[in-house]
Amino acid sequence: MSDNVDAPALVPVRMVNEFVYCPRLFYLEWVQGEWAENFFTEHGRTVHRRADAPTGGPPAPEEPRDFVCRSVAVSSSRLGLSTRVDVLEGEGGSVIPVEYKRGAPPDVPARAWPPERVQVCAQALILRDNGYRVERGEIYFAETKERVPVLIDDALVRETEAAVQALRATAENGVIPPPLVDSPKCAGCSLAPICLPDEVNLLKRSEDAEAHGLRQLHPRRDDKLPLYVQRGGQKIGVSGEVLEVRDKGTRVAEARLEMTSQVAIFGGVQVSTQALHRMMEREIPLLLFTAGGWFHGWAHGLGSKNVELRRAQYRAAEDPVASLGLARRIVSTKIANQRTILRRNHPDPGPILARLNDLAKSAETAESTASLLGLEGTAARLYFGGFPALLKADFGEFSFDGRNRRPPRDPVNALLSFVYALLTKDWTITCAAAGLDPFLGFFHRPRYGRPALALDLMEEFRSIVGDSIVLSVVNNGSIGADDFYRSGVGVALKDAARGRLIATYERRRARRLSGLQDALR
Repeated sequence: MSDNVDAPALVPVRMVNEFVYCPRLFYLEWVQGEWAENFFTEHGRTVHRRADAPTGGPPAPEEPRDFVCRSVAVSSSRLGLSTRVDVLEGEGGSVIPVEYKRGAPPDVPARAWPPERVQVCAQALILRDNGYRVERGEIYFAETKERVPVLIDDALVRETEAAVQALRATAENGVIPPPLVDSPKCAGCSLAPICLPDEVNLLKRSEDAEAHGLRQLHPRRDDKLPLYVQRGGQKIGVSGEVLEVRDKGTRVAEARLEMTSQVAIFGGVQVSTQALHRMMEREIPLLLFTAGGWFHGWAHGLGSKNVELRRAQYRAAEDPVASLGLARRIVSTKIANQRTILRRNHPDPGPILARLNDLAKSAETAESTASLLGLEGTAARLYFGGFPALLKADFGEFSFDGRNRRPPRDPVNALLSFVYALLTKDWTITCAAAGLDPFLGFFHRPRYGRPALALDLMEEFRSIVGDSIVLSVVNNGSIGADDFYRSGVGVALKDAARGRLIATYERRRARRLSGLQDALR
């Protein structure tokens, strides 16, 4: 029989749980393909490890014997659902699906929340459609090691079937449901940083965020670390759950996959196909730089499936009014942050601050992108004209006479270019991870091979992050005049110095930014 391409996809039962818990969460996960980890999702995966190990299938329904099976896959075309039952037990001619949950039973009469009860009931209905007799299910709570029974009665069946119908209608409608309002459910949700419930509701109500008070939500996992490999000839392979870096066959470094946020390689570093597959499975991007530190591109898994977001981005990019509005804010904020760096570090900024102040305000009302380019260029000349005074000591060859690049012709410009390349790669993979097209911007217009949106978003951070890092490594002496290669065409960092600069960059990136777009004074 040929596949019917118009047949609706089987929805995992876990999505029914998510829909009853929060329709917006279901939509983000199932329709838009979003996912993020936090402590609670990691803990839940740990709880499921034993149950996720298959132990063989159950006997046929007509064989009424006792049994215990783990990780049993089963589906129902009538319901349009599929599931993997954590534990399935046969007892006295009927079967009992057991669902594993982290935590303890809640202090409510049913000793289980509605989404959990509906999930177990959906599993029971699927098993019934496959010929099994199911009278009850159970929820095993790992923290207290208790089993809570769930009676599959008519009321719960009606509730579950209604939830499945509403779920499909929501998915087919193509409109994301609104976020919950001041719900305690949001605090532990791993998708809260994507959903932004408080921020979306505040925008709808046009209230002041500071007066309302945004809640502290649990963030995505932010304890993962990047892996940088920059020595030509080294090779990255994989052994189990560990990436291994080898130099002439000797292991020189390793990183656990679950704790790795990205892998950046420079020049002639090689990556095995096996390691690349595992990185793609884990959505760990591979960033490729030239030996000199230019960001070439990246490889990643399927990434975000949020087509709706990209369509909205394309519509905004084609709208001159919307594009100009976004470009104005980008340029105005960039100039304001350049002003902040000078005000903090220049011994006598004098009239430069007032002029940058005027340029930032002019950018807010610029009538065209061409006008913005002129304002940005004027601000850059003023800013970099005052930049030499920010270099606190006399470092001889660390003189600076304006911005130059491709290739940079002096050490300061080499440092600036490299840090800007790091910012570009981080904003490129951030855009891609969020479901945006990194190559379609609003201020930087599309050009073949240029990540225009990433360049848009990094503009505000060039000075407040990139330039401040360069000032730090030069002024504290961690990078000196001997840390550069010099040739007739330009200047490049040596490997050891580049490693120190990367470490400084990552420390800075891990810190919360302060003073971003300071109030103009």
